[in-house]
Amino acid sequence: MSQLRVEKVQELMKQEISEIILRELKDPRIGFVTVTSVECTGDLREAKIYVSLMGSEKQVKDCWAGLQSSLGFIRREIGQRIRLRFTPEISFALDKSLDYSAHIQELLLKIQKDEQQKETAAQESQAESQAKEDN
Repeated sequence: MSQLRVEKVQELMKQEISEIILRELKDPRIGFVTVTSVECTGDLREAKIYVSLMGSEKQVKDCWAGLQSSLGFIRREIGQRIRLRFTPEISFALDKSLDYSAHIQELLLKIQKDEQQKETAAQESQAESQAKEDN
């Protein structure tokens, strides 16, 4: 199957699954979920949905359990919304890239803060030595 068609179906599935999770699922365990990407096989028979989950560790576990229990419902909805010869078998995978990028951002901010403190300390010591020379 054409790679362009697979990419279009992946993008459409990402939009539809996001909409289903946001508006259709009534499971109270499912909290803040972001569908980051969808990867389909070339024959569109299988799809892996990458999701990012936010919250405490317990909330993430509960949300994951809720998503796993709703796989059949989501697959049925996809089959009704997207006209394909076969409705893909879907599975969820945790996408840790958002957590990783947040961690990198924290490290960069810490480095920037440390550099500013070093500059401030250097300026203060230079001002003190200048004041001593003036006396």
